[in-house]
Amino acid sequence: MILLEILYALVVILLAVYGFNTLLLTLLSSRSRKGTHEADQAQPKEWPYLTVQLPVYNERYVARRLIDAVVKLDYPGDRLQIQVLDDSDDNTRQIIAETVAVYQEEGLDIKHIRRPDRVGFKSGALANGLREACGEFIAIFDADFIPEAGYLKACVPSLMEDTGVGCVQARWGHINRDTSWLTRAQATGIDGHFQIEQAARSSQRFFLNFNGTAGIWRRSCIDDAGGWSSDTLTEDLDLSYRAQLKGWRILYLPQVEVPGELPVHISAFKRQQFRWAKGSIQTARKLLPDLWRSTQPLHIKLEGTIHLTHYMVHFLILLNLLLTLPVLYFNSRFFWAVHIFTTAAIGPLLMYWISMRRGGQSIRGSLTHLAVLLFMGMGLSVNNTRAVIEAGIGVKTSFLRTPKFNITGGQDAQGKRDYLLPRDTNTWLEVGFSFYALLLLLYIIITGAFGLALWLVLYAGGFLYIVYLGVTQSKEAPAKPARNFLRYLFKRKSIPDIKSQPLGD
Repeated sequence: MILLEILYALVVILLAVYGFNTLLLTLLSSRSRKGTHEADQAQPKEWPYLTVQLPVYNERYVARRLIDAVVKLDYPGDRLQIQVLDDSDDNTRQIIAETVAVYQEEGLDIKHIRRPDRVGFKSGALANGLREACGEFIAIFDADFIPEAGYLKACVPSLMEDTGVGCVQARWGHINRDTSWLTRAQATGIDGHFQIEQAARSSQRFFLNFNGTAGIWRRSCIDDAGGWSSDTLTEDLDLSYRAQLKGWRILYLPQVEVPGELPVHISAFKRQQFRWAKGSIQTARKLLPDLWRSTQPLHIKLEGTIHLTHYMVHFLILLNLLLTLPVLYFNSRFFWAVHIFTTAAIGPLLMYWISMRRGGQSIRGSLTHLAVLLFMGMGLSVNNTRAVIEAGIGVKTSFLRTPKFNITGGQDAQGKRDYLLPRDTNTWLEVGFSFYALLLLLYIIITGAFGLALWLVLYAGGFLYIVYLGVTQSKEAPAKPARNFLRYLFKRKSIPDIKSQPLGD
């Protein structure tokens, strides 16, 4: 029992560390807003040569949209090189070839680059493109982003005026925030990361990360840091920390926004979260020893450690739920831990609340979106815990793409079912945890331990929400599966993820 109490206390204390760190970043973000890096810098007399890289893999619905946006970037044509790094094995390659050919005829320096294999996945494609890149600076956009014309001229001066800056990162926007409650919750989470966490880390000179897209690297910084590496699933985070350990800075530009498309299906979102969670822990295993051996100040090391291991929160959330029943059953002296757990939650709640209010959302809308985000955060704990455990024990997996559907506004993906994913293999675990949380909720109602009631409602509701979306939005489900939810929950047939399509489809 003593060991159980110690483990439970350790879980709650670690959750408190992450929660209070979020509160600290929120306060630092509020204090540093007046010192935000402005965009109205003096424009250079001569713009440097710049290469734009567009890594693409099976993006038939958004590839043309991306290229059309990039060729409209306001930048001297004789100083701009565009590389479409295409690893596709479906008819995306034909779409890209046709689009690139049109712009080549117009005299643009744009090239369709293909490889014989996908070695290294995205990082391999970026490294392969660098061999032919002529630019002093390298801008990168994923297929789901749509840069505005003034992006380059808003960002490049920051790199030119400070040679110690190795990378600049713009803020993510959202072209389909209002598609569903799922996309609204995602937008709320991403806005909190950029408006609070990235802003605070940048202003305080903490280590921060290039977010994989909507950023510009200094070519010499990439080379000095050792280039792109594919030994983690988050090549962007990996390179970011290696560069900063070499003495380079990454600058976040909150006033520059690049809109992107949010995943519209829960399976795609869970795949994205799994990749980010696993890659973060892989990067932590790889680089934390180097961080702590470095000459960086102690506060940089501590903040970097929390940053790299942040997805441990989901593992701790799930472990907290599992430990609650035995601790409650054998010992009633656990309420101090509940108070700490609740107090620590103030940090994330405040962060998302402030980011929503800064974004102009109403109080009612902010409360609703915050509630959905809480349910989703709890519900994702199984998916992300699995990612953390796999990374911790060294399980290797492929880089799995997040499908996009060219969704804007309140549209959906009906009629584009070829990129839908099958039902997640975690579904039954999530069903089990939802029933466990419901039974535990019933138990505390009977015993009168109401301090945990709110959290158990969030646990049970979150798991059920994720299960419901996973079943009704899966590849196996019909167009309107809501009324047949239980039928498709128990359906055994599984359809594998699409790997290739014939060129004429």
